[in-house]
Amino acid sequence: MLVAMPGMGDPRFERSLIYVCEHDNGNTMGLLVNKPLPNLDLAALLGQLNIATGDGTRSMPVHFGGPVETARGFVLHTDEYRAAHGTVSVGGAFAMTATRDVLEDLAKGQGPRRAILTLGYAGWGPGQLADEILGNGWLTCSADPEVVFAPSDSGKWVGALALMGIDPLTLSATAGRA
Repeated sequence: MLVAMPGMGDPRFERSLIYVCEHDNGNTMGLLVNKPLPNLDLAALLGQLNIATGDGTRSMPVHFGGPVETARGFVLHTDEYRAAHGTVSVGGAFAMTATRDVLEDLAKGQGPRRAILTLGYAGWGPGQLADEILGNGWLTCSADPEVVFAPSDSGKWVGALALMGIDPLTLSATAGRA
């Protein structure tokens, strides 16, 4: 996971937690997991897509997944679920599905045990993320399902820092070299 440092400089990523789904040949793709979009939830999104809802439809927010392809949806979820098409394991206990069938399953109260629905993703080209990390933009830590899928989005950033033994009050926006 990527954990935004104070002084990030880009308000879209302030206090953000990003689950990295892919990192190869210097390209990186990830999903912000702690930035719910205002006034948009699963039921409203399903309505926009003409997917019928029922008594079993889950109540869940739709998150800002990142500034790239913001009209494209992704569901980051636990690895026990497999959609009919397009589910990809993205490490350990996590999988990602970006096809309509996962939304149809969620509308029926089925689908993955734990999930985060996002619109858009965050992406970096070769060398870009490494430069941002060296510039004190991000910390990195292992992904923990309890943090990623925590019910309170507002506590995820602090939860990720706690995994590393860091108190957010001790973080500085400036970097140094020894």
